[in-house]
Amino acid sequence: MGHLRLQGFSYHGRLCRGGFCPWHAVLRRTPAALSPAADEVVCLAGVQASFAEASGRTLLKLAGRRVCESTVERATEAAGGRVEKAVAAGQVFGLAHDGAWHKDAEGKTVASVSIDATGVGQQGPGGAAAEGRRAVGGRIDNPVPEDRTSWANPHGRRPAWQARYLAGLDGLDTFAVPLRKQGAQVGRDRAERWIALSDGGAGLEDFLRTNFPRVAAVILDFYPVAEHLGDLAKAWHPQDEAAAEALRTQWCQQLKHDGGQAVLETLRALALRGKSQAARQRHREVVGYFENQVHRMDYPSYQARGWQIGSGPVESACKTVVGQRLKGAGMRWGKDGADTVCHLRALFRSEPSQWDAFWNPN
Repeated sequence: MGHLRLQGFSYHGRLCRGGFCPWHAVLRRTPAALSPAADEVVCLAGVQASFAEASGRTLLKLAGRRVCESTVERATEAAGGRVEKAVAAGQVFGLAHDGAWHKDAEGKTVASVSIDATGVGQQGPGGAAAEGRRAVGGRIDNPVPEDRTSWANPHGRRPAWQARYLAGLDGLDTFAVPLRKQGAQVGRDRAERWIALSDGGAGLEDFLRTNFPRVAAVILDFYPVAEHLGDLAKAWHPQDEAAAEALRTQWCQQLKHDGGQAVLETLRALALRGKSQAARQRHREVVGYFENQVHRMDYPSYQARGWQIGSGPVESACKTVVGQRLKGAGMRWGKDGADTVCHLRALFRSEPSQWDAFWNPN
């Protein structure tokens, strides 16, 4: 149809110095001068890449929209603020339904909950760098077993991993009720067994034990542990990349097949003579890490029961929700901006029905 020009009257009060345009109310125009549909499209672009990229490339190419960077930022953060308020008020988007819980090796249906944390760069007065803040990410999901006999179907396709995310910068205390509500909406209580995953962050295991008392095991995510072993291997062979990779592979295989206690004994037995100060320091850090977390590293037992030991198929909440959007090169955020984008990003990364229910509540 081409371009349409819509005209309406605006009114200005001389005494109050305020004004309004009734036509804007009819169109449900947002404070960022966007229609409801345009608001969703702009936020969809702003939540996936930098505001500059959304403005200069994504929206122009895909929607033919010329929207300035500041408008994308204001719209995205405003939508995230609405999500944050709704979540804080106990709202869960969409219709309640039971998850199609998969069964573990013992024939029990399993629901999974996970929690992790990551740092987000902050911007101080005058654009200066400030001390970072900790973002927390949570996930309720239906883990797909590695054993294909548990999910075999006529088409031989692996089922989609069903997941719901929450993320924000207000700390663990704000996560308990919203995360339980997300689980309740998908019938988590009707799963016969719960498992939990987390990284080694302080307080995360206690949070899971307190708020999800039916959890059969709190498993330390395998992949961050493997990264620690990789860092130690590089410090052990700083000039030989192949040797470092071979050592990392050896330790990771032992971790997966023999468990954390076996790897801890292997690390304690390493000869430190002739190693650099950096290698010795890294060794102390990794040994200490294993000593504190080894009770959550019984990976052979977890795998024998058909439980997921890591967030590989669907990356950890903080990596997929926070890191991929808020931790780009050189990115620094104000606290409110980072928090609101975390909330909207979590909604975007969750099941599609969540995003649709937020933008089209009727």
